[in-house]
Amino acid sequence: MSSISIIGLGAMGRPIARNLLAAGHDVTVWNRSPEPVAELVQAGAQAAQSPAEAFQSGVVFSLLSNDEAVTDTLLNPGFLSAAPKDSVHVNLSTVSTDLARRAAALHAEHGAGYIAAPVFGRVPVAEAGNLNILAAGPEESLDRVQPFFDVIGARTWILGTKQEQANIVKILGNYLIACALQSLGEAVSLAESTGVEPLQLIDLLTSTLFPGVVYSSYGSLIAQRQYQPAGLTTIMGRKDLHLALDAAAEQNQTLPLGELLRGVFDQAIRDGHGDDDWASIAEQVLRV
Repeated sequence: MSSISIIGLGAMGRPIARNLLAAGHDVTVWNRSPEPVAELVQAGAQAAQSPAEAFQSGVVFSLLSNDEAVTDTLLNPGFLSAAPKDSVHVNLSTVSTDLARRAAALHAEHGAGYIAAPVFGRVPVAEAGNLNILAAGPEESLDRVQPFFDVIGARTWILGTKQEQANIVKILGNYLIACALQSLGEAVSLAESTGVEPLQLIDLLTSTLFPGVVYSSYGSLIAQRQYQPAGLTTIMGRKDLHLALDAAAEQNQTLPLGELLRGVFDQAIRDGHGDDDWASIAEQVLRV
């Protein structure tokens, strides 16, 4: 089979690496902390001593936490100049549209391909290999990495040749989830105050008016006030909200609900929910 490297072995990186190993690919892994690397080496992966070494596989998937981590780890011109000229870097992280443009230009300058491919799906979806992959970039690079996408995802959505097109769709998806979290919290709080059982409310609504994974999964978390383990933390949710606000500002547009949610997220973090699932922003209305 083919060779591929995974840079970043957090909650999503580990199951993606495991699925690629199970499919028979030669997988090299790198992570800032050594424990996830050791775990995957036991499963059959090879350890890279640096991100530069990981790039020698020719195809690299990166899953890093934010723009700063991607910039510091992978966007060093000296680092990219040493990468194989036909290498392809696939960034599965949720990052800004500005970073997508900068990364694409820098990779092209050094003869490497760059694909933006953030995903929809929580950790159990990644474990099952059923992610929805939002991909954008040069057609030839997309064709090269599609066999790997077929292993980790249920569907690849090709969104254009400009890498930032994939990132804006991911940002908007997460923005709409944040809006849904706030409205779900308000609905559960009001229903509960009149004696309606919260889980029954969520079951009814998601079986009739609002079918779909966002309302059903997050609605259940809110109804049960169950915020651990966190799929996406409130701190990371605030980061994604700010990506949406920044993207709107770039286009001279405003997101009024986003501005309201900025304060909601900041208060949730002050209340100690930073490391809880971002559904915990609902606590501000549930506790009243």
